[in-house]
Amino acid sequence: MKDMLFDIYGYCVFFYSLLLIINYTVLMFLSFNSQRKEKTFLSIAYIKKMLSNSPYTPGVSIIAPAYNEESNIIDNVVSMLSVDYPKFEVVIVNDGSTDSTLEKLIEYFSLVEVPFAYREYVKCAPVKRVFKSTKPIFEQLIVVDKVNGGTKADASNAGINVARYPYFIDTDVDCIIDKNALYRLVWAVLKEKTPVIAVSSTMLMVNGCKVENGRMVESRVSKRPVPLFQQVEYLRSYLVGKMGWAAINAVNNVSGGFGFFRRDVVVAVGGYDSSSFAEDMDLIMRMISYMCELNQPYRIPHVAETTCWTEGPPNLWALSKQRTRWARGLMQCMVMHRKLLFNLRYKRLGLITYPYMFMFEFIAPVIEFIGYISLIWFVLIGAVNWTTFWVILLMLYTFNEFMLLVICFFSYYVEDPSNRNSKWDYLWLFVASFFEPVLYHPIIVFFAVKGYFSFLTKRSFKWEDIKREGFGKERRKKKGEDADEDNEPVPQTL
Repeated sequence: MKDMLFDIYGYCVFFYSLLLIINYTVLMFLSFNSQRKEKTFLSIAYIKKMLSNSPYTPGVSIIAPAYNEESNIIDNVVSMLSVDYPKFEVVIVNDGSTDSTLEKLIEYFSLVEVPFAYREYVKCAPVKRVFKSTKPIFEQLIVVDKVNGGTKADASNAGINVARYPYFIDTDVDCIIDKNALYRLVWAVLKEKTPVIAVSSTMLMVNGCKVENGRMVESRVSKRPVPLFQQVEYLRSYLVGKMGWAAINAVNNVSGGFGFFRRDVVVAVGGYDSSSFAEDMDLIMRMISYMCELNQPYRIPHVAETTCWTEGPPNLWALSKQRTRWARGLMQCMVMHRKLLFNLRYKRLGLITYPYMFMFEFIAPVIEFIGYISLIWFVLIGAVNWTTFWVILLMLYTFNEFMLLVICFFSYYVEDPSNRNSKWDYLWLFVASFFEPVLYHPIIVFFAVKGYFSFLTKRSFKWEDIKREGFGKERRKKKGEDADEDNEPVPQTL
């Protein structure tokens, strides 16, 4: 009986691993096919020419909440204002900062309080006043001063209320936006025949990159272990996962760090949920559910080129806070939207996306955690089938390295030459991918299980101040501090 249970356990692990490999293989094929079609379409130069000269080009609002960002706020806002696009505005939401963030904005940009017909389309903490610049060069800037709502979601909702354009980008104030990002995102909307409600896009880590005056000068990968491992995750998540899911219109999440949305649909579903710890995922699920309930067609495409760089956690302490919150948010979303599971009414979301998330993102950390504990126990009692163990390990390692090779090819294939990594960067990614399964991934699994436990035990959980290392000079000055980003969760599997 004992031997039979061990055999059953071994076969379950084997077939679960095999299903993961099949899933990622299909996603790689779908991703490559989508990227090949995009490359044979129009160049960015032609897209810029068309949108710049057309009177029908839609406007875009860039919404960036800011809380205690005095050290970098000026450089970051200047960076956003330098985005290349004919019709856009930058909405900075000062979410009750207790430092000199607002004062610095007022002084540098010559802001004055203006009368504003504020209307609360989506719920948020009270807005106290709205500022605009007296200098024509900063006419695209709007600064909203509000009572602190406790979450980024609440501040984003205030920005949505103030935004005047039909599309908006929700981002972090310290993100580095690519100069052509808005052109790529808007074109992803205009080239589709089906109404687009959101656009996902590739977002990588700025850790290790060279940034000057708020602009990306040289895209590099960090040599520090924690950011380097995360870069592997991000590349896999965006260039394989998101790109593959977008090919069948089954994207499950648009990044909270840099997401592009259709404003009227977001308003219709009530905006971001301030009580959610995965507000970006929750918003997309509600938007798709809304379209399905109205029986309206929709699409959520993915832009393969990197449109944004964001600072990720530089150490395990910061990573722990981030991933624990992500896991808690994922479980919260699974519970809140459980009606979607195999529900024909919600089409791909109910039949493909939600079941996949449940089986291979939500359940995966639990299965892996049990697997680690079981493996230790089996080794101690001498019950390990070493032949099966080495076969599974070799299979996973071989596939993991093959997938990274494909990802590096995708990255080189889709990126502009100015944003491509060097050959040495790709070598560092291969080194990281080799050690990821045994050094980094078990830690991520532990953080995920910790987040689930926190949710189930209903432990108090509050949003903490974000401490960033910053870029350039600020990075050197503040070396060693934590960074806790509001980026989207990346898949836990593999």
